[in-house]
Amino acid sequence: MKQYKPETASPKPCSCPGRISGTLSRRGFLQNSQAGFGWLAWQALAQASPTPLHRPKAKNVIFCFMDGGPSHVDTFDPKPMLEKHQGKAIGEAAVSKRSQSDANRVWLGSPWKFRQRGQSGLWVSDLFPHLARVADRLCVVRSMVGELPLHGQQNLLLHTGRIIGQAPSFGAWVSYGLGTENRNLPGYVVLNNDWVPNGGLENFGSSFLPASHQATMMRARGVPVDNIQPLNVARIQKRQLALLAEQDAAFARQSSEAKSIEGAIANYETAFLMQTAVPETADIANEPESIRKLYGVDSADEHQRLYATQALRARRLVEAGVRFVEITCPSFDGNNSPWDQHGMLKQNHEKNARITEQSVAALIIDLEQRGLLDETIVLWAGEMGRTPHTPAINASVGRDHHVNGYSLFMAGGGFKGGMAFGETDEFGNGVVREPLDIHDIHATLLHQLGLNHEQLTFRHGGRDQRLTEVYGRVIRPLLA
Repeated sequence: MKQYKPETASPKPCSCPGRISGTLSRRGFLQNSQAGFGWLAWQALAQASPTPLHRPKAKNVIFCFMDGGPSHVDTFDPKPMLEKHQGKAIGEAAVSKRSQSDANRVWLGSPWKFRQRGQSGLWVSDLFPHLARVADRLCVVRSMVGELPLHGQQNLLLHTGRIIGQAPSFGAWVSYGLGTENRNLPGYVVLNNDWVPNGGLENFGSSFLPASHQATMMRARGVPVDNIQPLNVARIQKRQLALLAEQDAAFARQSSEAKSIEGAIANYETAFLMQTAVPETADIANEPESIRKLYGVDSADEHQRLYATQALRARRLVEAGVRFVEITCPSFDGNNSPWDQHGMLKQNHEKNARITEQSVAALIIDLEQRGLLDETIVLWAGEMGRTPHTPAINASVGRDHHVNGYSLFMAGGGFKGGMAFGETDEFGNGVVREPLDIHDIHATLLHQLGLNHEQLTFRHGGRDQRLTEVYGRVIRPLLA
């Protein structure tokens, strides 16, 4: 398998302090770079980031992660047969080993009405009134298939392409593949809403890729990033960091983990530059009132207000050049995955929709108004769907984990709007046409970013590793 071999530039000679015998000493390089160690950081980044293979349609990704698994049959995949047969046993033929089911479970219709929306006539349920208004921008996939009906494994599969994790996240691969557009900001940011999904921080890690490609976490409440305010004046801080970088560089020359150390040096550089850039980008106070209202920043619901703040920050981050931004969902009870409604389906799905969907729709509208939607992919996805059946019909009825068929959507970035791709059976119990897995979605998203998923590799453990493993294909019918 071909491995990227990016060209790197050699530093030009210069006449500045620290030159020794016509070349610049390491201390001279460190002392005369912007933060005291910028050249080393640049070298680490330059050696780590390949370049696009073909002309990209998009430059950035905003991933709206719907943690817990929103119900496909209550959102984008209407199934009238569920309402018609509600309360009837599903029978042996509908039992699946890959989702929670047995023959005595009964079909459960959707409590929300579906309607055709926009000029395209895309079906969207009343659960999502704001997303319904941007239906002509949505490219819905109704035929996703997962591997295991477990949150942790499916989250890791969604983020890293492997149910066991131990691999870089999708955002890290994008950062590695495209490099940075803004040296003052990280290439990969997770806008966290005080909830770490099942699977843990490995969902956002860089694993064997250089550490400079792991996610920077930005919280919704309080100071966005820890330790962002310097303790010393810039002059002293530069000298301290220069010494630290010089010591690390010396250690790297003697270590078998030189790439990891170089990545850490690159992170020092980014962290230094972030001290000004992050507070400015995270501050939405100067956004027009109309934009703040569009996102729902003025909501009386605290969770909605915080999610709206993060969604607006996501637009500001991609506008500033961040390659990959992920927005997580808040857990409104602080204990369970947000969309994981085994009970109280109607009450809690409506609560999650109220918290998130206005802001997601606003993000699409805002990006389009600014001319950024064509170059930004908005991905909306959970790790799984939910069963079209339930143990019993009662006042607290809910749906369980389901990986045999579920839905997600993309908007912008060269994807067709107002379309639904693939099909589940008449009960939404399994895929009957165009089954896709997350590797297909990863491959297609990378393609739109100008990257070939088969050639975006990194040598580790004796072989060329990639996000899509040995799977994945570009799904061209999704593309405009």
